[in-house]
Amino acid sequence: MNFDKVIAGFFIILAMTLNFAFFYGDLDSLVMHSKYELFAAIVINIIATILKLGDKTQIGSVLLATSLVAVIQLIAAATIWAIAGYDNSANAEMSSTIISLSGGALLANITSVILYIGETLKSKR
Repeated sequence: MNFDKVIAGFFIILAMTLNFAFFYGDLDSLVMHSKYELFAAIVINIIATILKLGDKTQIGSVLLATSLVAVIQLIAAATIWAIAGYDNSANAEMSSTIISLSGGALLANITSVILYIGETLKSKR
């Protein structure tokens, strides 16, 4: 068993599940969404991205790209939430934008997990 692959797989799947935990809920209200879950999703996605930096294969490049997309969208969601909270302009439009950005990051994470599983199934034993 390759311990590096276990750690990388753990963080890739944890990033997806934390992102889903934040995304799941009402699309019009931020009441059902925790800022701590969003923060945890950002941190774990950054760790998963860092773990993908050393891979020099073509699939590694695609995995890195999906990870970067997820991180950028989650940071954008957190930035919008911070700005909306700072000037008290949090409304349904801002809420749906924040949740939609995290949904896009979730799709990137799902793509990453599918590619990771495909790479694992294709590798030699």
